[in-house]
Amino acid sequence: MTTIYDIPAGLLIPKVAEELKKRKEIQPPVWAAFAKAGVHQQMPPEDPDWWFIRAASVLRRLYIDGPVGVQRMRTAYGGKRDRGSSPFQFRKGGGSSLRKVLQQLEAAGFVAKDKNGRSLSVAGRSFLDAVAHGLRKNAEEKVAGLSKY
Repeated sequence: MTTIYDIPAGLLIPKVAEELKKRKEIQPPVWAAFAKAGVHQQMPPEDPDWWFIRAASVLRRLYIDGPVGVQRMRTAYGGKRDRGSSPFQFRKGGGSSLRKVLQQLEAAGFVAKDKNGRSLSVAGRSFLDAVAHGLRKNAEEKVAGLSKY
């Protein structure tokens, strides 16, 4: 069976975002068009579909990292902050967008809460594996050497 480990993230995330766009539970809030993704960003995202891409990326991170909380997700989506003439420093990403994405994925049934944080539910794991299986042929054509696995 094909899992997300067999498909490169560059192919998987856009396809998962496209599938999430069809779900009524996953919708960007009104403020998402104006909000930065973190203090290390200088402008809000330019892509109008960034909310769905972030949701797909969060699903992939949950699949790989297991149960995580918002703080660990903030660290994963952080970056270097430009401090002018001072050296750059790492800053965590914004928590509100990640929290809302996780809540929406929970409402869709892809994420479940437990005592260690949020983890992927059986439905979420099945959803990601099904998308990965559908991309298998396309991935074999684009990535040399993938077919031997």
